Amino acid sequence: MSRIDAGRGEATWRGAPQPVNARPGLVGWLRALLRGAGIVLVLLAGVIGLLILRLIERPFHGPRRPWTGPWVQGVCRICLGIIGLGWRRIGTPMKGFGAAVANHSTWLDIFTLNAAMPIFFVSKSEVAGWPGINILTKVTNTHFVRRDPKFARAQAAEFAERTAAGHRLLFFPEGTSTDGRRILPFKATLFQGFLAPELPDGLAVQPVTVNYFAPEGEDPRFYGWWGDMDLGSHLLKVLSAGRQGHVSVTLHPPVPVKGLDRKELSRRCEAAVRQGFQAGG
Repeated sequence: MSRIDAGRGEATWRGAPQPVNARPGLVGWLRALLRGAGIVLVLLAGVIGLLILRLIERPFHGPRRPWTGPWVQGVCRICLGIIGLGWRRIGTPMKGFGAAVANHSTWLDIFTLNAAMPIFFVSKSEVAGWPGINILTKVTNTHFVRRDPKFARAQAAEFAERTAAGHRLLFFPEGTSTDGRRILPFKATLFQGFLAPELPDGLAVQPVTVNYFAPEGEDPRFYGWWGDMDLGSHLLKVLSAGRQGHVSVTLHPPVPVKGLDRKELSRRCEAAVRQGFQAGG
């Protein structure tokens, strides 16, 4: 199961045999410790600052996040800088009411997509109980989805409420993470939530393509985290690397929801993400 998926319970993508991660030397370990410590400190400071800023923001803007959204963007950009991963954004964040969908390759998506625009991830409800991660998901207001159909109506109402408040919820319609070298077929059932009559008029979905480029001489799947990969060893591999690659995040023109069914909406979003992936990869 994808670690930050859409919460739909699809099978994990397996693909080709996973690369073997070589153990880093002494310099690699020191590099990983320095980077890891830097990221932890930035995240802790970011969470404290976020909570303080939210106390000031809430009385003026209620559930909307015009100040704390950019704050999270800045924190994630600093974390990418600490890692040494080159990052760039192509395109412009959409305006008005809507959501976003993107391809999913790795835990790094948390940083790269948050750095691109203010968003709120949609995740399976089990993540809310993961130690450490549950704190981050709570302060960043992650939208959790339960697989039980009896919660469908309540979850649809919460989605509509957050969308009306201007929250940009981001989904991963592939339903699982990959090796970063392909786009899996989008699951049209996910897009049904965008067609609810209680959603604001003029709703649109912005497709987003994330392209990871491995460090020179490394396996092209270097940043991919999929299947049964251990998080600890993958973190160590990325943080200990002496030379990093780069990532590009392409924000495509929004797809208006009005007049489309879920299959057509899914098809158009998938086509846009694929087009950006082919152009970048």
